[in-house]
Amino acid sequence: MSAGAIGQTEVAALQRRTVWLLSAGQVLGGFAIGATLSLGALLAADLSGSDAWSGMAATMSTLGAAIAAIPLARVAVRHGRRVALGGGAMVSALGALLTIVAASVRSFPLLLVALALLGTGAAVGLQARFAASDLATDRTRGRDLSIVVWATTVGAVIGPNLLEPGDAIGRVLGLVPLSGPFLFGITAQLLAAMVYLFALRPDPLLTARALGEAAGAAIRPAIAVSESRARERFAITAVALSHATMVAVMSMTPVHLLHHGASLTIIGLTISLHVAGMFALSPVFGILADRLGRLPVILLGQGLFVAALVTIAMGAEAASAVGVGLILLGLGWSASTVSGSALVTESTAPVRRPRVQGVSDTLMSLSGAAGGALAGPTLAVVGFDGLAVAATALVVAVVVGAVVVSRRPPAPLPASG
Repeated sequence: MSAGAIGQTEVAALQRRTVWLLSAGQVLGGFAIGATLSLGALLAADLSGSDAWSGMAATMSTLGAAIAAIPLARVAVRHGRRVALGGGAMVSALGALLTIVAASVRSFPLLLVALALLGTGAAVGLQARFAASDLATDRTRGRDLSIVVWATTVGAVIGPNLLEPGDAIGRVLGLVPLSGPFLFGITAQLLAAMVYLFALRPDPLLTARALGEAAGAAIRPAIAVSESRARERFAITAVALSHATMVAVMSMTPVHLLHHGASLTIIGLTISLHVAGMFALSPVFGILADRLGRLPVILLGQGLFVAALVTIAMGAEAASAVGVGLILLGLGWSASTVSGSALVTESTAPVRRPRVQGVSDTLMSLSGAAGGALAGPTLAVVGFDGLAVAATALVVAVVVGAVVVSRRPPAPLPASG
């Protein structure tokens, strides 16, 4: 069907199919990430011989996502979302394979490289949420985006609970301890690549571009959105700082719990609950963002962050309190990221969106990398409760930015950018 012949009904049907296919890929990608998320810090501490280096696991993973974000966006612009997402998933599978090799030869530098490649899977997940908005209307952008974010819940929650079974499988196959669960990552990412490469047809970004060219404007019947570079910059910053807050605290949780006698099962359960908080209620936050506006939901996310950090600071010695804090931390991330991502898109002219989305994802991942890098030394100096207190500075920065930008009226958004 040509771009000129397709109507709004067909676009809506294609958008629904696209969202479901992206969601299927996210289930698999989330499974791969969830199965290995808890082990990165433990492997880094083991291979380096120091807990101070444990934060480098999250740092390298998020740094890998940052490095991959703009190249993936460029691939999407040239070849479509299908090639970008599928190729990124295959790179992530390679990272999981190299992680097993690094653990086997006990090479800390190789582990860092492997984790960076593995982080490409996170970049794929970030781009997938924007892919869900390519054919979305302004009324449903937050909802559609959040459904794809939510889909990560299934795999990401199950994954951490397979640490011990994965380790047992690895031992049967002769792998070193803690490396077996990465087999799940390899398999899941390869399956995700197949979904993106072979099922995501027609490509949503290329279709949106063709429809826009056929109409001589954007694909939407009317542009009731607005562009403000101030809002665009704030949205990018809010997403980045929210991600840094989450990564800094989450990345140190396995190490903290392990030092307090928690088993791999408890650690996996805690991370599962955190990941559930990150993704399970994202459609709720997406609908709220569509109905109440982006800024109120971003502020809601920051309020949840405050509740999380206070809970962790006051109950750092209790695994149950840490678990509750991690759930709240995930909810805060979800509200801030879903609404912030929608604000990034709607504050940017259509022709600029893929590039700006890539920049946003890069800064988001770099902020997470910085948070993970600083979290290890901070934990060593002031403890887990001190880390939670220090993270509140990032929350304050987002709240101040929201107040400032809310006082600036948006400017009209041109269709051509």
